[in-house]
Amino acid sequence: MPDRRTFLSNSIAVVGTAALCGITKAEQHFAGQYKIDGYHYRLPEFKKGSRLLFQGDSITDMKWGRNQTDRNHYLGHSYVYLLAARLGVELADAQLDLYNRGMSGHTVADLRKRWQKDAIAMKPDLLSILIGTNDVGHGVQADAFEFDYRHILDASRKANPELRIVLLDPFVLQSGKLKDEIAWATRRAATDKLGSVVARLARDYDAVHIKTQRIFDAAAEDVSPEHWIWDGIHPLPQGHELIARHWIQEVSARWPKV
Repeated sequence: MPDRRTFLSNSIAVVGTAALCGITKAEQHFAGQYKIDGYHYRLPEFKKGSRLLFQGDSITDMKWGRNQTDRNHYLGHSYVYLLAARLGVELADAQLDLYNRGMSGHTVADLRKRWQKDAIAMKPDLLSILIGTNDVGHGVQADAFEFDYRHILDASRKANPELRIVLLDPFVLQSGKLKDEIAWATRRAATDKLGSVVARLARDYDAVHIKTQRIFDAAAEDVSPEHWIWDGIHPLPQGHELIARHWIQEVSARWPKV
């Protein structure tokens, strides 16, 4: 009877082969940086008991109720939940501590207002931020967006100079209420401006940069925008899975498990 290690090795090989057979056109187009081979992926390295904090708006939030003590609900059902599930299995010995502090409707200015309580005081080892779609909706200009974003990043690095940071681009697809060409073009232009700010911040703060807009653009070419994001802004389950897979890939590339 095969031992557990043999069984796991064989299982990984089977999953990897199946994944390779199912690579989409979008993944082929972005072979390398944007290629995901199903569940056959690298894993990141974390010290035991590391606290991972996820911040943002409704895309991150996706929580049922506000009970922050109920471990079945406080992670929500966004990409954060998927990451908690996957890392909890793959890195069980690390005993990672994940928290979702995304708040529906929030802009980066809203994050700044609650940053001491919902970020600094939580003393995270890794901070992951996805923000910007509400800033676009409220017409926040790129310079104001950057000013507040730098404030929270400066405060976080001051509190923990060793803090790992992951920044995700705001994104939008032409689906749902954004099917109209004018509405879509306007929203996309504003989103891209804030995406450029996030790219600059990622360089300045040596953060992992998840190019979420580029990822969704590639996925939409392969299937359709509606398959990933139902209203132009909020991902469906498969959209959250797409974010989670790329998050693991990019974080693992920066801090690989050896």
